[in-house]
Amino acid sequence: MTDDTASTTMAPSRDIARLIAIMAALRTPGSGCPWDLEQNFQSIAPYTIEEAYEVADAIARDDLVDLCDELGDLLLQVVFHARMAEEQGAFAFSDVVEAITTKMIRRHPHVFGDADARNAGVVKDLWEQIKAEERAAKVARGSTSAAEQPAGTHPGALAGIPAALPALTRALKLQQKAGRVGFDWNDPRAVLAKIREEADEIEAALDAKDSVEAGREVGDLLFAVVNLARHLDADPEDVLRGTNRKFERRFESIEAALARDGRGPQDASLDEMESLWIAAKAAEKAGNAA
Repeated sequence: MTDDTASTTMAPSRDIARLIAIMAALRTPGSGCPWDLEQNFQSIAPYTIEEAYEVADAIARDDLVDLCDELGDLLLQVVFHARMAEEQGAFAFSDVVEAITTKMIRRHPHVFGDADARNAGVVKDLWEQIKAEERAAKVARGSTSAAEQPAGTHPGALAGIPAALPALTRALKLQQKAGRVGFDWNDPRAVLAKIREEADEIEAALDAKDSVEAGREVGDLLFAVVNLARHLDADPEDVLRGTNRKFERRFESIEAALARDGRGPQDASLDEMESLWIAAKAAEKAGNAA
């Protein structure tokens, strides 16, 4: 049977081996897909990130049917990267599976070993301790990237946080790690005071007509807001996604109200749209109360 025949008779399967075979067929020179053959790690990475966000979106919408589909898309990204690595002789999908199973067994000695962990807090501390030991081992063998390894012999408290993470998520992780070594407030009201301080500094920069400095201060304000969310046990990415959805709903209500008069937002004044926004907000609150 030729590769072409194999590709046309490929059937869906619950076996991961079939997905690996499909990706191999797509990446086979001469008979594979021209688009897939052109890709590399760098060109595929944005799709990997996008698929992870689509998984998070399905979870936020509590859409389990969509979640199943999106998890498949995310799995495809893993298979795609593993296939490209296998073509270079670096590693294969089976190596990825072995690496993660090894890591999970190592990080759960309270399940697969003799360690004792009676509650989730102890488990989290144990997990962080093991991760720190893993980072130190990476530094020792020279496999930690320069971006993740601070100056000096030993990794610092903030080591190991990828620079490519979304800014809100990375800010949260930086604050969590700093907090573990005592660099933290013990009251969310203190963080709220810091937010007010940062807002005042933005206002001072605006008064000085220094837009560059105002922009920097906005960054400080965002960092402080992430810190407040952390102290309130709220994930900043999650709460901002919720606010984005709320904004979309209310703005669509404005558009719908104007459309009933045969108009669009561009045909309405800001005051009129603000009134419609307030009406949409009130209707939403009434609906939630009911």
